[in-house]
Amino acid sequence: MYTKILLAYDGSQGADKALETATSLCKLTGAELAVLTVYRHHSVLEASLSMVRGAGEKAGSLDDAMRSASREAAEHAKKWAIEQGVASVHAYIKGGQPSRTIVTFAKDHGCDLIVIGSRGLGASESYMLGSVSHKVTSISMVPILVV
Repeated sequence: MYTKILLAYDGSQGADKALETATSLCKLTGAELAVLTVYRHHSVLEASLSMVRGAGEKAGSLDDAMRSASREAAEHAKKWAIEQGVASVHAYIKGGQPSRTIVTFAKDHGCDLIVIGSRGLGASESYMLGSVSHKVTSISMVPILVV
């Protein structure tokens, strides 16, 4: 049925529900699970306008902070899936426009299903901005399960 399932994961409640569903499907079908967390790249201007540093804080770019948060989310999902009994799980993080990055990743890695939450983190908190699930469904040639 499925050999490689892509889970688009941002750490939100909706993504956690998608994680549960993707994990169940992998266990039923023996499919490999690829967990992808996408953070939105910020320009130098955006980063300088959006970061407020207190005295004594280490200087770091917004991209570095987003990459770190993405890595934590992806590793959390990978660990959870392994604990649930999924035999093959790999975690990836990518910077870029979330919906296009998800669709391109699925195509490039031979995924035969994308599982994504219907609602992610809010725009003020998220590295997956906007209605990502809606955009993915409109541009993907790979079947999508919106949870």
